[in-house]
Amino acid sequence: MFRRTYLAMTAAALIATPAFADTHSKDIVDTAVEAGSFTTLVAAVEAAGLVDTLKGEGPFTVFAPTDEAFAALPAGTVEDLLKPENKDQLTAILTYHVVPGKVMSTDLTNEMMATTVQGGDLTIMTEGGVTVNGANVTTADIETSNGVIHIIDTVIIPE
Repeated sequence: MFRRTYLAMTAAALIATPAFADTHSKDIVDTAVEAGSFTTLVAAVEAAGLVDTLKGEGPFTVFAPTDEAFAALPAGTVEDLLKPENKDQLTAILTYHVVPGKVMSTDLTNEMMATTVQGGDLTIMTEGGVTVNGANVTTADIETSNGVIHIIDTVIIPE
């Protein structure tokens, strides 16, 4: 277990991009904006009216899908979700990616369940790499002033 966790943390540190250097002084939203690979996520957070919440005191753990993750959704999905009449559905999807508290990779265990702000549960697996409801964590432990971001390669949709 220790060896797997150490290898996962080492791999995450090696793939972390320089855009995340010194993010401790920035909140979750500002860190995502600065990274440049979360423009769709940031637009969705704005459309759902969640900016103030994610700039709030926290702490929060955000499993953040990249622009590529949003692009992999069926054609037209993102555009439909960003419409004002779909704000509740968008909010449910986004808050399904947020767990209250600061959960670092060292806190994770295989088959761990984490209750989201949306109210649903996420299943975290640590064998063979860390996954959250099947989405791969590609970069872990990006600390911010109000929590932590873990980058994932898939948008996770609540049931």
